[in-house]
Amino acid sequence: MSGLAAVAARPHNPILPGFHPDPSCIFLPEWNDTFFCASSSFNAFPGIPIHASQDLQTWRLIGNALSRPEQLPALTNAAVGGTSGIWAPALRFHDGEFFILTTLVFDKMPINDTARWDNLIFRTKNPYAADAWSDPVHFPFDGYDTSPFWHEDGTVYVQGAHPWQVSPHIDQMKLNLDTGEATEQVPIWNGTGGEAPEGPHMHLKDGYYYLIIAEGGTGLNHMETAARSKEITGPFTPAPHNPLLTNANTSAYFQTVGHADVFQDSHGNWWSVALSTRSGPEYISYPMGRETVLTNVTWGKGEWPVFQNVSGTIDGPILPLRPNIRGDGPLITASDSIDFEPNSTLPLHFAHWRIPDAAAYTISPAGHENALRLWPSLLNLTGFDANSAPTPQTFVGRRQVHSEFVYSVDMEYAPLTPDEEAGVSVFLTQNHHIDFGIVCLANASVSCADATVLRIRTTSLTTPVVRPDTIVPLAHPRSTRLEIRADNLTHYTFSYAEDGGGMVFAGYGLSADVSWGFTGTILGVYATGNGRNASTPAYVSRWRYQGGLQVITNEG
Repeated sequence: MSGLAAVAARPHNPILPGFHPDPSCIFLPEWNDTFFCASSSFNAFPGIPIHASQDLQTWRLIGNALSRPEQLPALTNAAVGGTSGIWAPALRFHDGEFFILTTLVFDKMPINDTARWDNLIFRTKNPYAADAWSDPVHFPFDGYDTSPFWHEDGTVYVQGAHPWQVSPHIDQMKLNLDTGEATEQVPIWNGTGGEAPEGPHMHLKDGYYYLIIAEGGTGLNHMETAARSKEITGPFTPAPHNPLLTNANTSAYFQTVGHADVFQDSHGNWWSVALSTRSGPEYISYPMGRETVLTNVTWGKGEWPVFQNVSGTIDGPILPLRPNIRGDGPLITASDSIDFEPNSTLPLHFAHWRIPDAAAYTISPAGHENALRLWPSLLNLTGFDANSAPTPQTFVGRRQVHSEFVYSVDMEYAPLTPDEEAGVSVFLTQNHHIDFGIVCLANASVSCADATVLRIRTTSLTTPVVRPDTIVPLAHPRSTRLEIRADNLTHYTFSYAEDGGGMVFAGYGLSADVSWGFTGTILGVYATGNGRNASTPAYVSRWRYQGGLQVITNEG
């Protein structure tokens, strides 16, 4: 790509950069004219991040709907695979209460003999409260991407995607949100013929029920289509200008646009959020994965909605800036300067891969104030088989949300037994990550005192060429500063400093090796015995993340 440009003066996409796919958003004038958005989290925990804004430009993390291990213990080890876990939360508000319907997906380990899908209802009356969201109510639905709609008679109709491997279509059923009791699923629309009709949302406008869905699969053929009916149960007539929204078969930098939701602002303007990857049609390097983008919608009375194409800049009416958003989490593109002070907790935007062992993380332990202690896990970041992790992995990080950034930590660590390792990682999934660690490569003739090195190791199952490890000799410092830097779209640079000295280049990693699947990169720290029982802790301090350039176009 040539002539890559940075942020423009107008509002720009993505509005939720980084690992924030499958957005679902609402606008609530009764909540101080606030927009709320939920996004998918897959195997990340806490899960289902909730962001809020009052101007569609400034977004703050206010909480995570899945915040307690007891809410969904199955996420601990049953959600096998890099694309399993929590899919497509549909966020809605009704009668003073927030609701999320979502699906826990089991890629290779069904919860019974036939089910791959566990559909869930979370609810709260105050999304700003700590641990605000309820334990889930489970309900039967053979499929995923379930989304509710309240009929004027009080009946809740749920639309969802029937598994496309069987016969692709959108199903509908009636649901009791209190008990999870549901009627039989009934097909209501097959879509326009694109792969995997999914992500349905129902809207009532001017006497028509509009069913807006995604088709084409969440890749380069992704698109939004719509149909409408005078009755909520159909029959549904497709829009004459389908697809309503897509960047397929274009040279746009923003690709894979789809899985949209629509809503209005306080002035009656219509908007749509969707997922997109900043990959260009080459679709090779997109380590931040599927992100949330915003576009304007024109929707006249009795007419079909007309979506503006997604690009780096956002057209349409600009709302006045209201940057002082309520909430305990950071603004979406805020930098980190975290020192793990005594009596503090892990920041709201930090995430693990699956539910962690809480005992593996201690802030400011005795003798190591202003540090985070990591006890090593048996499994490394690849886990048992690059898909499953029957025991927790010691890893915590934050999402990459800038095209260019610098992330660094101080690590006090001296492994004592062979294969003990601690370091930093660019982590996408268990089968796609780049680790930069301090590791003991001792054997029968060499001890850890003489065989502790820095190692860059790439795990990427979709890369045809195996990347050889980079080994860098390491002295025996009291502390090593580890740094990951992205100065362009194709490479990560790994550097280190020993005992406060100057940074030294260690090697590269390729962004293409962490560009795959449904998630986005998490930058974080880990400690492991690499399959052996290990007991040497690592102490992490001076955690810094500084965001830089945000690339939004491939045009000159």
